[in-house]
Amino acid sequence: MPRLSKKTMFAIEAVLDVAFYVGEHPVRSGDITERQRIPKRYLEQVLQHLVRAGILSGKRGPRGGYRLGRDRKRITLGEVVRVVRNLEAETEPSDPAIGSPLAHEVVWPMWETMRDRMMTQLDSITIEDLCQAAQAKGLPRPVNRQTDRHAV
Repeated sequence: MPRLSKKTMFAIEAVLDVAFYVGEHPVRSGDITERQRIPKRYLEQVLQHLVRAGILSGKRGPRGGYRLGRDRKRITLGEVVRVVRNLEAETEPSDPAIGSPLAHEVVWPMWETMRDRMMTQLDSITIEDLCQAAQAKGLPRPVNRQTDRHAV
């Protein structure tokens, strides 16, 4: 089974936090860190990449923070996972000489097929779906929210 890395989990939690808790003002990274217990060093890096990918939009300054880059019905988990996968690929060795013929000819192709299937499933799950699941679980949300707003 493809692993769920810390960065991937943090990215999903950060996007969901922004979607779930955004209100009149953008969501501050410090609030995400506090609510989700994500180390700031991971969070800042992930947030920057999510902004570059258009999943989030960021605003600097004292009233700054993050909002969704577009409607939460149009952001999938697959997109978020790909952002982190690309980020992690920058630091992973990519030497094709590593591994045996069995690994290259049998194991990796099978692994890629499983990953493609998983990504297809993740592409069918939206941030809206996760927000609805959070609501169904009774997770508390602040009042005076703009639940369907997505841009600054």
